[in-house]
Amino acid sequence: MENLSCRNSDDAQHHKPHFHVFYGEYKASVSIEGELLAGSLPVKQLRMVQAWAAIHEDELYAAWNQAVRNHPFPKIEPLR
Repeated sequence: MENLSCRNSDDAQHHKPHFHVFYGEYKASVSIEGELLAGSLPVKQLRMVQAWAAIHEDELYAAWNQAVRNHPFPKIEPLR
């Protein structure tokens, strides 16, 4: 996902497992299931993020489980 940055974190603001996406001036929190929880992204980039999340769902849940325990987790392969 060129110029898109996704980060996983444990954030008390959202109770669903999620990750944060940064794209230019846009910032969003997206659930692992692909739901836009907060912020905004252009439609095309949101769809790319949702496709990436679907492909990497197991890895995202594993990373989430590590993050909530304050343990490091490996990077997840970007969408190419």
